[in-house]
Amino acid sequence: QGRFLEKTGLCSQITFGRYVRQGRKLGVDPKLFIQDLQFNKVPVRVYQPKATSDGRRRGIIFFHGGGWVFGSLDTYEKVCRYISRESESVVVSVQYRLAPEHIYPAAYEDCLNATIHFMKDIEHYGVDPANVIVCGDSAGGNLAAAISQNLAGRSDLPKLRAQVLIYPGLQALDFNLPSYQQNRGVPLLFRERAAFFALQYLNGDALHMQEVLEGSHIPPDMRLKYRKWVSPDNIPEKFKVRGVKPLKSTDFIAEVYETVKRFCEPNLCPLLAEDAIVHQLPESFILTCEYDVLRDDGLLYKKRLEDNGVRVTWYHLEDGFHGIISLYDYCGFSFPAGKRGLDSVVNFLKGL
Repeated sequence: QGRFLEKTGLCSQITFGRYVRQGRKLGVDPKLFIQDLQFNKVPVRVYQPKATSDGRRRGIIFFHGGGWVFGSLDTYEKVCRYISRESESVVVSVQYRLAPEHIYPAAYEDCLNATIHFMKDIEHYGVDPANVIVCGDSAGGNLAAAISQNLAGRSDLPKLRAQVLIYPGLQALDFNLPSYQQNRGVPLLFRERAAFFALQYLNGDALHMQEVLEGSHIPPDMRLKYRKWVSPDNIPEKFKVRGVKPLKSTDFIAEVYETVKRFCEPNLCPLLAEDAIVHQLPESFILTCEYDVLRDDGLLYKKRLEDNGVRVTWYHLEDGFHGIISLYDYCGFSFPAGKRGLDSVVNFLKGL
């Protein structure tokens, strides 16, 4: 549909996709006080439970998914309301700038600026400075992981209490990991689309998508360097039983690397951060779905965190697919697995 409209010149695929995903305006929520604000020039929506609280509440900064290209405060309204109500937390949903109009590091900088603003003004929202959590799904999980790494070494701000990463995308070195092979054609995120979104965020276009999918965009010495972190060897065997084959290596193309070399920056691909940073990260919750090209990104990061002594709660949806949480109560239909996933997040938050 989007592609047809693009061919006829009516509108671009991305504009059409945004229109389809924009979400409906919801009525008032009897249990929440909701307001639209700006944190450091970044639009945010703040959800505060109306019920009186004994002490200060936990604060959750939420970054929505959508491949850095789609998604808005409205798209994630139901999810944020649910998290705020059920975990009795103040939730700040961040409307970061989207690609391709605004390329990396725009989204990352917006999320960082909004988070820092909130942490400096935390008392105003009745939030406990020792109980702030960053949370996001998909591209939002990527942003949450990157923000968490940035804040890990800072002494001028309260330490984050936790990070919640819901099927995050954490690397763009290898689009042929087992989960990419097994789930290449599974909605809502096809293998090609994952590379397409990463390139839109990085460069504002999807040139060289084929080379990136084949893996000819990373120099052999770098591939070797990162192999200790991004490798099928670090994925438990039980995840490799469904159709995985070793692939022959492709030739490196230097001019492609020139256009995508920022893929090696941890702010863009958090899985590539050094141990010294990973070691300092807060307690983590990672949700993965079996039928998701990004499953192995989550599994690899789980291993890295655990290897560095970080406490990880892992929740795996055996029957889940990518994007299932964002479909919670979406236009009247919902998936039981999506509700289970969302409740696993709420239970983790309540346990902090």
